[in-house]
Amino acid sequence: MSATDAAAEPRTPADLEQYRMLVDGVWRDAAGKATFDSVNPFTSQPWARVPAASEQDIDDAVQAARRAFETGPWADSSPLQRAALLRRLGDLIGDNADELARVQVLENGRLVREVGGRAKSLANHAYFFAGVAESPTGETLAGSVPNMQIFTVREPIGVVAAITPWNSPLTLLLWKLCPALAAGNTVVIKPSEITPVSTLVLARLLCEAGFPDGVVNVVTGAGDAGAALAAHPGVDKIAFTGSTEVGKKIAGTAAERLARVSLELGGKSPNLVFPDADLSSAVNGVVGGVFAATGQLCMAGSRVLVHTDVYDEFCAALVARTERIRIGDPMDPATEMGTMACRAQYDKVLHYIDVAKQDGARLATGGDRPDDPALARGLFIRPTVFTHVDNRMRIAREEVFGPVAVAIRFSDEDEAVAIANDTRFGLAAGVWTRDLARAHRMVRRLRAGTVWVNNYRRTNHVAPFGGFKESGIGRENGFHAIEEYTELKTVWIDTGNRITDPFSKT
Repeated sequence: MSATDAAAEPRTPADLEQYRMLVDGVWRDAAGKATFDSVNPFTSQPWARVPAASEQDIDDAVQAARRAFETGPWADSSPLQRAALLRRLGDLIGDNADELARVQVLENGRLVREVGGRAKSLANHAYFFAGVAESPTGETLAGSVPNMQIFTVREPIGVVAAITPWNSPLTLLLWKLCPALAAGNTVVIKPSEITPVSTLVLARLLCEAGFPDGVVNVVTGAGDAGAALAAHPGVDKIAFTGSTEVGKKIAGTAAERLARVSLELGGKSPNLVFPDADLSSAVNGVVGGVFAATGQLCMAGSRVLVHTDVYDEFCAALVARTERIRIGDPMDPATEMGTMACRAQYDKVLHYIDVAKQDGARLATGGDRPDDPALARGLFIRPTVFTHVDNRMRIAREEVFGPVAVAIRFSDEDEAVAIANDTRFGLAAGVWTRDLARAHRMVRRLRAGTVWVNNYRRTNHVAPFGGFKESGIGRENGFHAIEEYTELKTVWIDTGNRITDPFSKT
């Protein structure tokens, strides 16, 4: 029996891998002993069992993080010590790359060829922010008051709640965790209930690296657990990646007590293809920008805006390349596109495909399940392209979060910009042109937090990432990220003045 056949066999509760939460350095079950299962979207079978946190568990985790922040070795840690721990974490991520990849594939159907190669990237986040921890972040100010030294320092905010999504659970966790720890904060992590196990495996590495008890805690559960964590009065900062709708609720919750917040939310990003572009390269870039991770990407370039002069040619090439995408077992290195992460998202994408048809979009390819019997158990949707799409259609305005591209025609730069910016989102955009002047014009005019020119979906630990409009608040990655996890304090030191008149003008 093959490994795939064995995985497809129904599993009893005793067969499931068992995991516990991490609170104050102790691996524990939920206070009420409640659990839930993680389901493999390729087999549609549960494979792991995880605690379902109660409000008591969340309170325990926040209290543990508060104690670690205010007392003990972490409270007195130096930047050098925090940097050493982050570097050790980076080493351990590299050493445990296979296990980190395995659990991510089982959780959400991401390709082993993708997550298996990301260990170095994940480790680089830890290494980079180790360097940031050791870098000076304050400034000396030249004031107009004689004998007065003025300078600023950055200090940690306190207890950070990191609430992470299911599409890239470890990458998007490290985007939050590394700068938070580099700055000296403590953290309570609530991963998505769809992908809790990879975070728990990473938490083991944090313990092995030597982070003190309570500095990093992990509570697992559904949306009610995340809501309870965001609402906890002991949380000083909420870092969230997920849907815009949930992000707005979290922002409202944080506003009630003026907690700090950073939000990386949804997108409906445009890819602008001009007639002078290298069309072959543009097709490949669009395919990678829409169908990687089965389209479950906040930055997916799913609105493909194509100049009318090359619209038919480009769409034909896009459809042809899309139909060559290899769909299959996410554990097979030859597979180019895997499953949807969960049943709810699978149903949502199929619903949007039906809506697009009803609205008059032309289905050029895909739009249904593959007919391969070997894939019958999995949550597969064939990569889908709609042509003759109007930007007013729902399929062009709402985030589908699946393998669906829509091709929209434009006639000139002004129309391209108008269509691209006609959205409530502003996370990313792509521009395909050989004209350098045009590229610079587009970069300036597009309302998006990231603009790629003749490439798409590139991120790096040195490059800030975040959105305009309803795509979020704040930035992750790069030196700018440390600002999201610190408070700025201004210091005035009198080096020689004597106060003789308490009401004198300063």
